[in-house]
Amino acid sequence: MRAPGEAGEVIPDNERRDPDLSRRAFLRGAAAGGLTLAGGCKYGTQLFLIHDTPKAPAQQPAWAGSRVQRYRPLGRTGFQMSDISFGCSGLDDAAVARRGAERGVTYFDTSPDYSRAGSELALGTGLRGRRRDALFIVSKFCTPDGHLATDAPVATVIASVEGSLRRLGIDYLDLCHIHACNSLDRLMAPNIHEAFDRLKQAGKVRFIGVSSHTPDLETVMAHAVDSGRFDVIMVAYNFRNWPDLTNIFRRAHERGVGVVAMKTLKGARHTQLADFTPSERESFAQAAFKWVLSNPHVSGLVVTMSRREQIDEYLYASGQAVTASDVSLLEKYDRLVARDYCRPGCGACLDACPYGVPVDDVLRYDMYARNYGQRREAARLYAELDVDRRADHCATCSAPCERTCPFELPIRDKLARAHHRLACA
Repeated sequence: MRAPGEAGEVIPDNERRDPDLSRRAFLRGAAAGGLTLAGGCKYGTQLFLIHDTPKAPAQQPAWAGSRVQRYRPLGRTGFQMSDISFGCSGLDDAAVARRGAERGVTYFDTSPDYSRAGSELALGTGLRGRRRDALFIVSKFCTPDGHLATDAPVATVIASVEGSLRRLGIDYLDLCHIHACNSLDRLMAPNIHEAFDRLKQAGKVRFIGVSSHTPDLETVMAHAVDSGRFDVIMVAYNFRNWPDLTNIFRRAHERGVGVVAMKTLKGARHTQLADFTPSERESFAQAAFKWVLSNPHVSGLVVTMSRREQIDEYLYASGQAVTASDVSLLEKYDRLVARDYCRPGCGACLDACPYGVPVDDVLRYDMYARNYGQRREAARLYAELDVDRRADHCATCSAPCERTCPFELPIRDKLARAHHRLACA
């Protein structure tokens, strides 16, 4: 049998509609040692499911050959960004990046820690031979082993960017982000900024940006815009979350700061929801993109494209206006994931955990494995956590985190499942 609530399971109607009943069903199974699951991984006396990649929506004939239909100014950079742009997390096929460029994508976002530098290598190969001035190539102040420390020496920061240039096979980056920025200290880290100034003077990086989906997202982004130091911000932004971001985006637009949206699919659970019809699964991503792009202060969005068919599906939304039916679909999705989706930028539960488990990060890694099919990368990221802060504590914890969650998520059960999924991948 499968764990209640997981992809592919037939759940009784009463438990599918009531998250508390699904939770009790899960606990009953765990207590009985009955979680013997297909493709399982043993931990203690139980077996837990490691999922296959979720099935993509059926390809529609109308999607074939989709191209970018609209470009938007990227703040004061002077560049025209494709409204739907290429995120390279999980990219390992150079031909996918090449096809994206052939279909009119101009903005490509990668990082040294995506697939331990494999993403940069694949992107560089895929874009080789194309007009460099027609492309905007973005990476991060980072290494294949992870984020640079806030106080990393200037020489280390410079060396990390030079490593990216070698892997990409290019002479300069258009933009480099301070990656997953979670504090004002990191945002304004003197060594990172000095390194950028030197790299810019040497012609190796043109612009500086910041990316964030952390609990301090709004604080970090507001300061980045107001500082006058940053050319671009990349922000987790999706349907009706983080209301103050609209004010930050407006100020960014007024000050010539480009705004790039990420995490626009809000967990990408549409392929797994039993209450979504096939046509709703096929329409969800495009509805989500159209809503994000309906904000005139958003320069464009970045979404992971690791398979060729995603290019057809995603670019079909380019240049289209959001409709009432799109909004209705997004509202239905919100109702269905309300007690399941861990919102980036929240973090209300973090201080309540007696073990210091980074709840938001663990659930994000689990999302990569379950919803995006990036099982190995998710397991790698999880394995890099301090062993004392992993979620193996959660099965026997009293779960004070749940009492602080404003969205009433069953955090303990979600973390226990995530640990067994990621530790065994």
